[in-house]
Amino acid sequence: MKGWIVNFRLGRNKYYPRQMIIKVEGVGYKDFHRLIGRKVVWNHPVSGEKFIGRIVKQHGKRGRVIAYFRKQLPGQAIGTEVEVL
Repeated sequence: MKGWIVNFRLGRNKYYPRQMIIKVEGVGYKDFHRLIGRKVVWNHPVSGEKFIGRIVKQHGKRGRVIAYFRKQLPGQAIGTEVEVL
């Protein structure tokens, strides 16, 4: 299943570098429950390094989800594609 990284998770005075907001293809407001607990993989386009995360909760009412990654993703990851396993 494909998804796209929308942005880092942001607070009023700080951002959370290990938490990313992800838009998953074909998932709406009521469908996100089937995604919680799944793994997310982002491949670095230059070095080929894999960043692995896990979907933990919903973000908003448009079907977007928040994924926690083990390592901080670079800013180049915003707008790129991820694979939801």
